[in-house]
Amino acid sequence: MTTVDASVRTASKTLASQLRSGLIGHEKLIRRLLIALLSGGHLLIEGPPGLAKTRAVKALSDAVAGSFARIQCTPDLMPSDLTGTQIYRPQTQEFEFVPGPIFHNLVLVDEINRAPPKVQSALLEAMAEHQVTAGNQTHTLPDPFLVVATQNPIEHDGTFPLPEAQLDRFLLHVELSLPDAEAERRILDLVEEESRGPVPASYRMPLEDINAARAEAMSVHLAPELRDYIVQLVVATRDEVWAQDIEHAVSPRGSLSLAAAAKASAYLDGRDYARPEDVAELAPDALAHRMVLSWRAVAEGRTARDVVADILSRVDPL
Repeated sequence: MTTVDASVRTASKTLASQLRSGLIGHEKLIRRLLIALLSGGHLLIEGPPGLAKTRAVKALSDAVAGSFARIQCTPDLMPSDLTGTQIYRPQTQEFEFVPGPIFHNLVLVDEINRAPPKVQSALLEAMAEHQVTAGNQTHTLPDPFLVVATQNPIEHDGTFPLPEAQLDRFLLHVELSLPDAEAERRILDLVEEESRGPVPASYRMPLEDINAARAEAMSVHLAPELRDYIVQLVVATRDEVWAQDIEHAVSPRGSLSLAAAAKASAYLDGRDYARPEDVAELAPDALAHRMVLSWRAVAEGRTARDVVADILSRVDPL
């Protein structure tokens, strides 16, 4: 691992602490947001309304110094509403490109499954290549660039299921559940306190510190045996043992994403090496959304996360 910058490590801890202070019962979501930020990946958050999905992303935007934009997806959204458009300037008699909301460091794509296929295709280029093509020109997106998308699993009217290519571009897919009574009471107390007056963000992590933290996180040691474990988990989705459950297996991008996420997780814990526990914890969020189940598995009520759990129970980590 490269020499650890103490100030960068402190900045990362301060960022995590600030997120926890404004989000109750969402330690898993906070950790996934930080993993995505540190690994340079994108995050898909799925959960019923009212679980603070949007609030979590806004809290992250308040805690980092980069620019932020929110895109509310609707069925009539156009690609240019996302990427920008060419505007004719009579003064110069030339067309000028006006950037859209995608040209920010952190972009919240709310209810992404309400965006029509053309918009999802435009978003795919931005997520995959960190660029936008408008007309015959290609425009580079800012660095760092992070997309956090949300979707509601309950409502299906007016939605467009995300294609496999789009899902594959998300580093992690997080599923949220309803809080217990204790967490819900703490949420109520927090909102009551905030109603007396907004609490300004006490810290904003500079972009240079974010890039430095990314470099440190991605230099975390991944032992050969751990790399073998990651590959075995991914290759298992192509094994005949699960052939009746899996129609389309996980691609090599799953291995790369799981490795990057495990490194970022180890960095958040203050370690310069990743462990099998890091991989096993993140495998469901990194692999489940990358596979397509067979009709038989779906008919039996199985989910992709069920299959990943079976694979984890059968594949020896070392």
